[in-house]
Amino acid sequence: MRSCAPAANPRSSKSLDVSLALWRRSLAEGIGTFFLVLAGCGAIVADASSDGALGTVGIALVFGLVVMAMISATGHLSGAHLNPAVTVAFALTRHFPLRDVAGYVIAQTGGAILAALLLLAAWPDRPADLGATVPSVGVVTALAYEVALTAALMFVIISVATDVRAWGSGAAIAIGATVALDAMFGGPVTGASMNPARSLGPALAAGEWHDFWLYLVGPVVGAAIGALSYQLVRGEPVRPSLGREYERSRVDGQARVPA
Repeated sequence: MRSCAPAANPRSSKSLDVSLALWRRSLAEGIGTFFLVLAGCGAIVADASSDGALGTVGIALVFGLVVMAMISATGHLSGAHLNPAVTVAFALTRHFPLRDVAGYVIAQTGGAILAALLLLAAWPDRPADLGATVPSVGVVTALAYEVALTAALMFVIISVATDVRAWGSGAAIAIGATVALDAMFGGPVTGASMNPARSLGPALAAGEWHDFWLYLVGPVVGAAIGALSYQLVRGEPVRPSLGREYERSRVDGQARVPA
């Protein structure tokens, strides 16, 4: 999910390897999102099948821990966005090339769907709708929660991703802890998705589409608000990305970020 670069010259999310071809970086995103959904939604399924052995806190910790692990494993390769809303927000704030957004989003959603289908194969009776996110409150309240939860997450992500003053070896911990915190107080209300791919996979596998649009609109709007808010506080100009900061990738997949 993120990247470090000098404050005067923000790069794309995390210290991603821009020498890697887009398909390789996208594959890393797909693998990371696969494990995010497998572990997180798998925890929800296990909790429902074991009379609440994990509970809200346990499930939240699983989501936080798997995010930490996947950031550590793939952050230096792809940036470890693991979330279409995060990718869009990075592109909006010119920290990620617009032309690469589709590849990342397709890989993220594909990984989430594969993980959900694996859970379906393991649990054909679909306990807890395989972790599908369904609000327990009204639509307006649920939308407000998803926007706020994702805004908080993206505010942390973009700070450790683009500001050298905030970056360090604890970036994965900061982001994973934010995911866990959001899930602890937002999980019982909306499922604390914060991620369209995380919601799409289980919804497709379980056939649970109740108010699904909330989990598309809320995270995308929230991530944009969080990213733009940090840039406003930081004082960095914010202009929609056209990808001009990035030289077009060559046939061998290499690309350079200008100084």
